[in-house]
Amino acid sequence: MSLRRHNPAELSPPTGFSHAVTATGSRLVFLAGQTSLDRAGKVVGETLPEQFGTALSHLLTALAAAGGAPHHLARVTVYTTDVDAYRAHRAELGRIWRRAAGRDYPAMAVIGVVRLWDRQALVELDGTAVLP
Repeated sequence: MSLRRHNPAELSPPTGFSHAVTATGSRLVFLAGQTSLDRAGKVVGETLPEQFGTALSHLLTALAAAGGAPHHLARVTVYTTDVDAYRAHRAELGRIWRRAAGRDYPAMAVIGVVRLWDRQALVELDGTAVLP
C-alpha cells in the first residue's frame, strides 16, 4: 500500500491538507460521517475544537476497527455549521489533528452546512482510506 501526496508549486501552499493524493492498495475503507456523539447518543463538547477532537477520534476509531491507521487516510471531508469559527480555530484544530493523526495529511475539504443531523453538532468528519 502506498499513498503519495502531490502539492504542485503552481498552487497555493497547502496548510493542513494535501492538494492531491494517489493511492495503491488492496482495500478501500469508506468512513461514515462522525460527530462528537457519546455512547449514549448525546453531543459532547461545547466548542468547535472540542467537538472536532471527539469527531476525529471517532473517525480514527472506525478506521482502526477496519484495520487502518491515520496514515492510510486518502481523503477527509469536514462539514461545519460555522466556517468562520473553523477558520478562527484553525491553528488549534491543526494541533488536534497532528496529535491524533500525525503530519501525513490527506486530501481535504471544509464545507459549510446549514446544520448537521444533530442540532448541537458543530462539525462532522467523513473519509476514505486505502489499506494494504
